[in-house]
Amino acid sequence: MKNNNNENNLDISCFEAHKIYEKSCNKKNCRYWHDLGESNNCIINKSNNKPHTLQEIGDILGITRMRVCQIEKRIIKKLKDLN
Repeated sequence: MKNNNNENNLDISCFEAHKIYEKSCNKKNCRYWHDLGESNNCIINKSNNKPHTLQEIGDILGITRMRVCQIEKRIIKKLKDLN
């Protein structure tokens, strides 16, 4: 039999749960997991804290700010193409 608390917890994402319960994520195979030591090892929680520069994003992901810029431009083009 399911516990009511468990049923309610199914409605939140893992990164929301890690933020709410202030527990670090240990699922290294998760696409949002990064060894941050902060933000509960979750890139989603890290990105929601504040706006980041291209350099900061590059440092987090281990790529150059120029590569982040290229990815950003490609995403913006794809979004424009959807209209």
